[in-house]
Amino acid sequence: MGKEAEAVRILVIEDSESVASMIGMFFSKEGIDGTFITDGDTGYREAMTGEYDCLIIDWMLPGMDGVTICRKVREAGLDVPVIMLTAKTGEEDQVTGLETGADDYVTKPFSPAALMARIRAVTRRYGKQPQPEEEGIIRTRHFLINEKTREVRLDGEPLPGLTPKEFDLLTHFARHPKQVFSREQLIENVWGYGFYGDDRTVDVHVKRLRSKTESGGRQFFHTVWGVGYRFEETDG
Repeated sequence: MGKEAEAVRILVIEDSESVASMIGMFFSKEGIDGTFITDGDTGYREAMTGEYDCLIIDWMLPGMDGVTICRKVREAGLDVPVIMLTAKTGEEDQVTGLETGADDYVTKPFSPAALMARIRAVTRRYGKQPQPEEEGIIRTRHFLINEKTREVRLDGEPLPGLTPKEFDLLTHFARHPKQVFSREQLIENVWGYGFYGDDRTVDVHVKRLRSKTESGGRQFFHTVWGVGYRFEETDG
């Protein structure tokens, strides 16, 4: 991240330790200065200092709830982008969150990359945003993939030994986290229309990727029985 990105300060008011930890690790990789608070009352007081470039607020919090925090922030005239986090998926709930003054609404579970895209979008509208990721670089929770040099880092360490198609398959998965792909779709997107081999070659390549990347109970490549595979970074 550049100097502009490093200057961005984000307040996260979230009482889930796992969600806060996930966001914190991603912020660290992105060079973002994140402050994390677990209760609504303290979070509201911190938000009102006006020292932050973006507020990320969970809907359900101990003490003051996220909707009330957002409403009070807006009533006080604080000009800062606000993103609401919630497990609520109903349209009425989304409308409620937006009507209180939130700029965007992210439902759980979500990927850090998806949240980062929302942060960039709302901060852009306010005239300050983290610097866009370098072209050709894909960052996920555990992976950093450089498409130009075809290099991969796993938890900061180089991951050697990937074949060209293993690299292409990993890149495709990382670009579409949690999306389920059939073997036919993966053949089309990774191998191309000119491939005439057995679609079970996908199984072989996924198995090799698993053996080279998954350890200690971590799982990245999930089998969706009867359909195909999805990429989701889970820790054992």
